[in-house]
Amino acid sequence: MKLHLVDGTFELFRAHFGAPPAVAPDGMPVGAVRGLLRSLHALAREDGVTHLAVAFDHVIESFRNRLFDGYKTGEGLPAELLAQFPLAEEGARALGLVVWPMVEFEADDAIATAAARWHDAPGVEQVIICSPDKDLAQCVRGTRVVTFDRIRRTTTDEPGVVAKFGVGPASVPDLLALVGDDADGIPGVPRWGAKSAAAVLAHYGSLDAIPDDPSAWGVSVRGAAALAEQLGTHREAARLYRTLATLRTDVPLAESLDDLAWRGADRATLPAFCTRIGDEKFAERVQRWRS
Repeated sequence: MKLHLVDGTFELFRAHFGAPPAVAPDGMPVGAVRGLLRSLHALAREDGVTHLAVAFDHVIESFRNRLFDGYKTGEGLPAELLAQFPLAEEGARALGLVVWPMVEFEADDAIATAAARWHDAPGVEQVIICSPDKDLAQCVRGTRVVTFDRIRRTTTDEPGVVAKFGVGPASVPDLLALVGDDADGIPGVPRWGAKSAAAVLAHYGSLDAIPDDPSAWGVSVRGAAALAEQLGTHREAARLYRTLATLRTDVPLAESLDDLAWRGADRATLPAFCTRIGDEKFAERVQRWRS
């Protein structure tokens, strides 16, 4: 069995910017939801896909916003996209999928929790995280837990993470803490770039292990003195940034692994949902229904 974990928020964004705009009979924007349903249905129908779940950011803010004022919010997102989040969750459920709507946590935390919980469960051959989000690279374990970019059809295992980022999965939060992550509002440490951070972390593993004195560094890095000075000044802030970048694996997911088996769309809700969003043709394309 291969367990597929889908970043529903990313998929909804992708549909919003890639699918044609559309409105429901009541005037609600639904183009992204229509695109999302087609994408999820296509995944569920692929060979070897038997167990899957979709995680959404029910609200953009999470516990991380209480830790750092600069962390990402929903400010600036298109109103027509934000309005479709509840519909997206409802549509995914009508398609028969397990949906995790995150409020206190983020969608990535739910995915990280599921990967940690079930990667070694009996019968699970592989956990496939369907997202190109660099944050999720920290969840990768050998070839047992991998990330999958559905756009480029590329899979990244642990050697792939090292090739891409210069560090192993466990050091990805430290890397993001040093370099920063604009998408999440993490500023990083001044002067630290991807190459310098990867080189130092490849040697030390964690920002906590990096000596204050650059002459004691066991790796040669250009501008080491300036890098060490900035890290010394911002080390506590960097630890906070690492906390922000570290995905939680303790989200209280109620489902069992068996609950994640896709048994088909819900005949009682999907046709009515498709009528509401003005997309009856999609329901006609679905061939597998719950018995």
